This record gives sequence, structure tokens and C-alpha cells, in this order.
Amino acid sequence: MTPDISAFSLLIGAVFTSNILLANYLGMCSFIAISRDINSSNGLGMAVTLVLTITGLINWLILQYILIPLGIIYLRYIVFIVVIAAVVQMLEMIIDRLSQSLYMQLGIYLPLITVNCAILGVALFIEIRQYNFLQTLAYSVGSGLGWWLAIILLAAIRKKTDKSPVPEGLKGTGITMITIGVMAMGFLGFSGMLAVQ
Repeated sequence: MTPDISAFSLLIGAVFTSNILLANYLGMCSFIAISRDINSSNGLGMAVTLVLTITGLINWLILQYILIPLGIIYLRYIVFIVVIAAVVQMLEMIIDRLSQSLYMQLGIYLPLITVNCAILGVALFIEIRQYNFLQTLAYSVGSGLGWWLAIILLAAIRKKTDKSPVPEGLKGTGITMITIGVMAMGFLGFSGMLAVQ
């Protein structure tokens, strides 16, 4: 049964109240590693948003029109991962052709979008919550935008903390983890406004 939630509410909820990164902690590896530079963060955020949107829609279509009718829903994990890998490979080739500098900045983290648990998590949330096509589009785009917003915010904050007097024991990863925790609490403040289920 499709949940009774508008696509717009789902989009806003996925960005703020149920941010895939700060509420579910999915996709943290590349989030922490790439967020040192705003340009790289922007590029990776854009790439993750594109991959989330495209794979969310393709996986929903495959699930609804192939796996469920044929009674082979048990293959969904394999199919979802293959679709994600194919889309990431295609995106990697496009970025390599269009922007060699961005391709070099993203380095190993671009192909690692394939194993970014946020991408698979979104596909599984869509299946579990039984979203329709429009809800799937809204949730996929919103999750990507939420991930993008979080990495840009962290990159901007890390730029400031790198120049701030941080205690020696907290420099680097320590202050980054504290910053992520404070950001998560900030986004948690939106949770009473709208819940994505």
C-alpha cells in the first residue's frame, strides 16, 4: 500500500527532516573524505544526487515491472547493485570527458559511489515504503539534495575549523566528527515538522 504523502512533502522531508546522511548515517565514508574542499564536495554532491535519482527510478521500474511480475523479487539486491554500478560507471566516463580536473579531484571516491550505502539504502527504502513513481522521484532527488547539502555544509565548516585554534587532540578527524554530530542535531531540529515514512 502506497503511503499517503505528497511528493513535495517527501522531497522536503528527504532533504531536511529525514536526511539520508545526517538522520540515517548512510554514505559517511566519502562524505568525510571528500569534504575537505568545497569544489570537490560540490562535484561529488552533484554526482551522488544524479546517481541517486537515476538509480532510484530505474530500480523502481525494474522492481515493479520485472521482478514482482515474474516472482523473482529475491534477486532485488543483485539487480539494484548492478544498476548502481552501471550508472556510476557511465557517470564516471562522462565526468572524465567533461571535466578532467573534477575527475582528478574526486579520484577513487567517484567509482566508490557504487558502494556508497546511501545509494542502495534509498533503493531499499523506496521498496520497503512502497512508494509510487512520483514519490520515488521526489524521495530520490530529495535524498541526493540532502546529501549534497550536508557535504557542502561540512566542507564550509571544515574550511573555517582548519584556520581556528582547535585543541591538538581534536584536530582532523576529531573535530570533523564533532561537527557532523552538531550538524545532525541541527537537522534533527526539523524532525517535528515533517516525518518521512
